[in-house]
Amino acid sequence: MRLPSLNATVIALLAACALPTSAQQAPAAALALYPLVAERSKAIETKVIAWRRDIHEHPELGNQEKRTAALVAAHLRKLGFEVREGVAVTGVVATLKGGKPGPVVALRADMDALPVKEQVDVPFASKAKAMWDGKQVDVMHACGHDGHVAILMGVAEVLASMKDQLPGTVKLLFQPAEEKLPNGEIGGSRRMLNEGAFDAPKPEVVFGLHLMSVGNTGMIGYKPGPILAGSDAFKVDVKGRQTHGSQPWGGIDPIVLGAQIVMGFQTIESRQVNVTKEPSVLTVGTFNAGTRYNIIPDEVKMSGTLRTYDEDMRKFIMKRMDETASLIAQSGGGTAHVHFEADGYAPTVNDAALTAKMIPSLQRIPGAKAELIQKSTGGEDFSFFAQAVPGLFVFIGSTPPGQDATKAEPNHSPRFFVDEASLLIGVRTLSHLTLDYMAMAQK
Repeated sequence: MRLPSLNATVIALLAACALPTSAQQAPAAALALYPLVAERSKAIETKVIAWRRDIHEHPELGNQEKRTAALVAAHLRKLGFEVREGVAVTGVVATLKGGKPGPVVALRADMDALPVKEQVDVPFASKAKAMWDGKQVDVMHACGHDGHVAILMGVAEVLASMKDQLPGTVKLLFQPAEEKLPNGEIGGSRRMLNEGAFDAPKPEVVFGLHLMSVGNTGMIGYKPGPILAGSDAFKVDVKGRQTHGSQPWGGIDPIVLGAQIVMGFQTIESRQVNVTKEPSVLTVGTFNAGTRYNIIPDEVKMSGTLRTYDEDMRKFIMKRMDETASLIAQSGGGTAHVHFEADGYAPTVNDAALTAKMIPSLQRIPGAKAELIQKSTGGEDFSFFAQAVPGLFVFIGSTPPGQDATKAEPNHSPRFFVDEASLLIGVRTLSHLTLDYMAMAQK
């Protein structure tokens, strides 16, 4: 296994991980509230499960989450939150000022479902359909966002119940369109930020979580630094000149040029990227050309994905892809252009100092075990919140105990299944992170 270079902060973080949980002392101001978190989170567990099932049965695609947003907003208003609706089309931003002065902590949950037909045999299975990119599609919460919404609604209730003792302000972000929108439209966290989600008041930090089938219930996975990859979709247009397949000298063959470009892209990965810094993945997923076996066509169209964990590396690979495609095409008399979709996601990077500070909090979650995990090649637009302020994003295992999580149906599968006992772990995780961060700021 390749070990990354470690700076002083990460070395201190790993040293802290080696200490037994009993050695990690909770801030006194937070410790006094732990029994209330344990009691009240357990008391509302059935309510959180009911919310999750209701949202699961009525899934909504990105920027269509009107029913979900209305459910959230009504709940938060009853709890005394100041609520702003319609942020980034359907997003909800809610603020609760505690009874004591302290920092502003933001918590995020994504609300949108996927165009997937459910194949899970549960009484609350989705039968919903919706319009997506001009087509009617089946809709399912195949990535756990229904659980994220229910968890944050539960956290809101727990924190509101101790408002007078809360040493700071909590800002809740119920975000639409994490799964991206059709035709490269910009939405989700970037649009929420552009529409003032972090304004008045601006949070000091942001915490988020994601239910993941690759872990069993009770697992909380964390990692300092990059934890999720940047995700960029690209298209390549290669122009040649059509001719008869028996006379290739009479035209310019874009298929040969396209094939060389695919290999050129892999040479960027194998010979130009510093592999000791961070890994990256460059995949051409489609290659379309021609209509007949004996005709060399005018053009080739390709598309693919780039996954990176470092922003400078991301920009370098993008630049070299366009240069490589253009120069290879020119060498054969053609032209080529690489277009990156504007809705790409930056790498999700957990702030190293914040992660080090909050690991003891994760280790104290009742009924859970915090584990240092490897980075994932998946992407998340939580990344943009974590660029605006220091962020910490963790994974919550959602496969039932006793089952092999490595064989569980993955997120985005029509058979993705959530063990609802994981929702309580999620409520307690975000509650503890909030209280501990606020309490540490009092020192």
